[in-house]
Amino acid sequence: MAKEQDHPNINRNVHPPVVALIFIAIAYLLGRLVLGPFVAPVILRNIGFALTFIGLLCGIGAFVEFRKARTTLDPHGSVKQLVTSGIYRFTRNPIYLGFLLMVIGFPLNSGFYSGILLVPFFALTMNRLVIEKEEAYLEKEFKDVYTSYKSHVRRWL
Repeated sequence: MAKEQDHPNINRNVHPPVVALIFIAIAYLLGRLVLGPFVAPVILRNIGFALTFIGLLCGIGAFVEFRKARTTLDPHGSVKQLVTSGIYRFTRNPIYLGFLLMVIGFPLNSGFYSGILLVPFFALTMNRLVIEKEEAYLEKEFKDVYTSYKSHVRRWL
């Protein structure tokens, strides 16, 4: 028997890590087949590695805060508590910000600029498919507390 969804507007078939992986794959294909690889200076490859690492740290920071609050990371699951501490003091969506940094970082580290080209499309996709729906749910669930938090902390950075 399927569990009733807390977020009826969030499509259970949309999994943010899968969306991020699809964009990373598109960046690789775009870079390899359309734009072609370039000989990236070591500094650009290192920047790509650093962005990927920072993206990973964003996700770890979010995981730690969710565990402290004893609530779920699942965007489809039941949220028990609003998390506003740690990395959530700087961004409302550190996991999605981390994915965005990886969409840039992985391809750049491999010698492709294509990840940078996909940033607006990734951000738009995440906003429309996940973030707007999550925010509507959080506003309904936590009312003025979430509205106040939202007015002080930006969606991405």
